[in-house]
Amino acid sequence: MERKTVHTGNAPEAVGPYVQATVYGNLVFCSGQVPLDPASGELAGSTPEEQARQCLKNLQAVLAAAGSSLQQALKITIYITDMKQFSVINEVYAQFLQEPYPARACVEVSALPKGADVEMEAIAFT
Repeated sequence: MERKTVHTGNAPEAVGPYVQATVYGNLVFCSGQVPLDPASGELAGSTPEEQARQCLKNLQAVLAAAGSSLQQALKITIYITDMKQFSVINEVYAQFLQEPYPARACVEVSALPKGADVEMEAIAFT
């Protein structure tokens, strides 16, 4: 089996030495997506809700480029800078996913790249 890298202009460019996603077999490993606008490379949204929405849109774009989707996600990890925003981020998350939901973790962190409040990564199948 060979490893393939995924790149799409519909999601932000990587901000470091990594790829948007790696496909191995029928699994897609998406790098964390912060809420950057793919066109401008700038932070999209000032609220946790807006940022969560952009993170999910970015994940959708990367997964689509890999031949997958959010509905094929097996695990999603969410990083947030304030656990008090957990419920509002859940509301946005629920707009993008439906049952059967993937496994998930949500972790509070002290800071995220580019000053974002939210970052999300995913593992999915093709």
